[in-house]
Amino acid sequence: MSSYCDFASVYDVFTSNIDYHRRTAYYDRQINAFGGKKGILLDLACGTGSMSFEFAKLGYDVIGIDGSEEMLSAAMDKKLESGIDSVIFLCQQMQELDLYGTVDVTVCALDSLNHLTELKDLQDAFQRVSLFTNPGGLFLFDVNTLYKHQEILGNNTFFYDEPGASCIWQNTFIEPDTVQIDLDFFIEAEHGLYRRTAEQFQERAYTDEILCSTLKKAGFSVLAVYDEDSETPPHDTSERIIYIAKKI
Repeated sequence: MSSYCDFASVYDVFTSNIDYHRRTAYYDRQINAFGGKKGILLDLACGTGSMSFEFAKLGYDVIGIDGSEEMLSAAMDKKLESGIDSVIFLCQQMQELDLYGTVDVTVCALDSLNHLTELKDLQDAFQRVSLFTNPGGLFLFDVNTLYKHQEILGNNTFFYDEPGASCIWQNTFIEPDTVQIDLDFFIEAEHGLYRRTAEQFQERAYTDEILCSTLKKAGFSVLAVYDEDSETPPHDTSERIIYIAKKI
């Protein structure tokens, strides 16, 4: 996995289109609908902590986990600015999760699990989440689909221009299910100059069969599978799918 070293400084700039408040409210509704407890919530692959703070505002005690020190540094800056004390951050990889105790709910959003391109890493991540989840606790996550990898990301190139920074996003589809993503950032510096920096990582799309069997091996039962941010089943052109599972 990429550590998002350089991406961290501009991550919030290029994800400003994400409505974290609405997305967190969606997960909160699903947690309530499936009998989840508003206790300790693990925000797995929390990035710069935007959803962590939204969950805290809803009354959860939040543990944010991410593998990038730089992303967590940005999250800590937000914590100091917000004054929210019910969020703690730990630097760990998903497949090496190691907590001091158990949690009631885990949420892993924004296709973070797609970054685990080896099935063993996915299995290890599910096993670690299971180990630190209370019996009856919930595990909610989303994943990008194979359709999105093939038809939307594919071999396409995108350009984003924001105040103070620009990004060239180049994709390379690798059969049968993986996209290599190359990001070139141009970040404004002094005297009208721009500093160029780059990130490269891969994302893998897993089939429903693999995800469900891997969850089962880790001790979870699948309660629901939805099209992105909905309560309707996924379809052939779904780009992102939500899974809701329960620790047996």
